[in-house]
Amino acid sequence: MFVIDKEKCSQCGECQDICPCGAIVENDDGSFSIDKDLCADCAVCQDVCAFEAIEEIEFAEV
Repeated sequence: MFVIDKEKCSQCGECQDICPCGAIVENDDGSFSIDKDLCADCAVCQDVCAFEAIEEIEFAEV
């Protein structure tokens, strides 16, 4: 499972643009989050993030 670290995220939207599942959603405050129900754990978003704001975590850590 992947999560976006809001402290590291620049809100550039690159991850949202490249996500093949449409799992990255923009929140009301302009930040982004990953919908775990839509995410296929492909890591494409993590690969494209220049700010290393997307981290893979174990499901038990959530």
